[in-house]
Amino acid sequence: MGELLYIQNGLVVLPDKLIEADIVVKGDTISAVLETEQEREHWLAEQGAGSYERMDARGKYIMPGLVDIHCDAIEKEVQPRPGTLFPLEMAFLEFERKLPVHGITSMYHSLSLGVGLSLRGDHLLTQMIALIHHLRARRAVVRHGIHLRYEVAHLAGLPIIEQLIADKQVDYLSFMDHSPGQGQYREPGSFERYVMKNQGVSAAEVEDIVRDLLTRQQLVDWSHLRTLGNLASDSGIAVASHDDDSPERVDAFAAYGVSVSEFPMNIETARHAARRGLHVCVGAPNVVRGGSHDRNMSAADAIRDGAARVLCSDYHPASLLAAVFKLAKEDIVSLPEAAAMASLYPAQALGVGEKLGSITAGKQADLLIVELLNDYPAVSRTIVGGQLVYQGAPYYSAPAGVCF
Repeated sequence: MGELLYIQNGLVVLPDKLIEADIVVKGDTISAVLETEQEREHWLAEQGAGSYERMDARGKYIMPGLVDIHCDAIEKEVQPRPGTLFPLEMAFLEFERKLPVHGITSMYHSLSLGVGLSLRGDHLLTQMIALIHHLRARRAVVRHGIHLRYEVAHLAGLPIIEQLIADKQVDYLSFMDHSPGQGQYREPGSFERYVMKNQGVSAAEVEDIVRDLLTRQQLVDWSHLRTLGNLASDSGIAVASHDDDSPERVDAFAAYGVSVSEFPMNIETARHAARRGLHVCVGAPNVVRGGSHDRNMSAADAIRDGAARVLCSDYHPASLLAAVFKLAKEDIVSLPEAAAMASLYPAQALGVGEKLGSITAGKQADLLIVELLNDYPAVSRTIVGGQLVYQGAPYYSAPAGVCF
C-alpha cells in the first residue's frame, strides 16, 4: 500500500455512533474521518491529481482493530494435546496468521507462570516471552504484547516475574489463584476434573498435585505480592485480579495496584468492581455460547447490567468479533458500544487508549473492513499501522444443485 489510503463508502463504527464516512490514512496514522459530503469533496479537490490508493468498503462496516487483552490460545498452539509440544516459533507464527482473519490487531498473549502443568511452567514460558520480543522487533503481522499471568502459589516463579518486570518484558500482569475450594474451582472436585481432562493425568497423580498446590498456597507471602503489584502499576503496567468471587476479594486486591477485574464469578462482584472504577473484563466465548462453560456469571447479563465493559477472547479468538455483533443484534448494547468493548475500552484498560482502539484522527491506523454473511461477521480486510495484512476472498454464490 502507498503512503496515502482513501477508504470510502463504508459504514464507520465510531466509539459513540455509526455513520457513513470516508477514512483517510496517511502512513501508519488515521489522518481524517470525513463525515460530510462537503468534507469529502474538499479533501478530494485538495488532493487533485495527487497519488493515493482507494479502497471501497461499500456495503461493509469500517471498524477499529480489536484489542485482545486476555487470550491463552497460544498455549494450545504449542501443546494441542497433552504431551504433544510443537516448536515455539512454529506455534507462534501459525497462531499469528489467524489473528487478522478474526480482526484482532493487538494481541496480549496470556502466558501463565503457573503450576508446572502444560506450557504453564518456567522454562517454556520464558522462552516464549523472549521469542515474542525477538520476532516482534524484526517483523510482525499484528501488534504483540505480553500478558503475564502469575499463579500466586507458584512460589519458585516469584524471582522470574520480578526479573521480567524489571527488564520491561511485561505489558500486563494478572494475579491468579486457581487452588481448589475458591474462585473458579470453588465446587468440590472441579479442579481435579479439569486437570485430569486437560493434562491427561491419573486420579492418583492429581491428588499429589492438589496436595502440593494447597501446601504452597498456604506459604504465599501476600505482602510481597502487594509490593510487586504496586511496583508494576507504578511502572505503567496494568495489573488485574482474576476470578474474583466476592466484593471483599475485589477490595483486598485494590491494595495490589489492580485496575482490572477479570472474569468475576457473579454479578454482585462485577457490580462492586465497576463501582470501584475497575475495568471489568468478561469473555467473548461466554457471550457467543450464551453462558459460562463453568456455570458462572453470564457475560451478556453483566454487560446488560452495565457491570462489564471489556471483552476478551479468553481462549477462542474467533469469538471476539462474533460477540460484538451478537451483542448488537440482541439489542444488549449498540454496535458502537459493543465494538468499543473489544477495542477502545481494553486499550484504555491497558493504558494505550490514546493511540489505539478507535477510528479517530491521530491514532494508529488499525482498521477492519467487515461484511455480514447471514448476519455473521467476516473480516474482508485487516489493516495494521496503515498496512494491509489480510485480504479475504469475496463470497460467491454457488450454482443451484452444486454440492461436494
